Amino acid sequence: MRHGKSFNKLARTASHRKALLSNLATELLIHKRIKTTKVKAKEARPVVERLISFAKKGTLGARRHVLRTVRQKKVVKELFEEIAPVFSARNGGYTRIITLGQRPGDGAEIAYLELVGFEGVRKEKKEKKEKKAGKEKEKIAEKPAKETEEATEE
Repeated sequence: MRHGKSFNKLARTASHRKALLSNLATELLIHKRIKTTKVKAKEARPVVERLISFAKKGTLGARRHVLRTVRQKKVVKELFEEIAPVFSARNGGYTRIITLGQRPGDGAEIAYLELVGFEGVRKEKKEKKEKKAGKEKEKIAEKPAKETEEATEE
């Protein structure tokens, strides 16, 4: 019978499951998008949505409640100051689950869990990384050119 079955146990003990959901929520708030299994994404979604709802209140009690789940003060500060104001006019539905298909190794359904409205954030970070990588390649390319110039002068 399924009486009283309100959540998926994810084949973990209560403490392990609580830690897993806390870690998923923290990583989602940091990176704005995470790749995980579909079942874990479905279980983490209510946790994250509730954290955002508390952050929208902005009270000290709400901050302490969020700190019970997200242990990193830097992430909580970002949640209250940057993420919550974006969702101030929204009454729910702060996250989105995008199914990607099956994982090759074990056939588990994989999905992205992302914050709605923060789709471009990851792209900007990637562009910055690409620019840094391009500059490093230019520096590496310039070094041998300088060495060859010095060798020709001698």
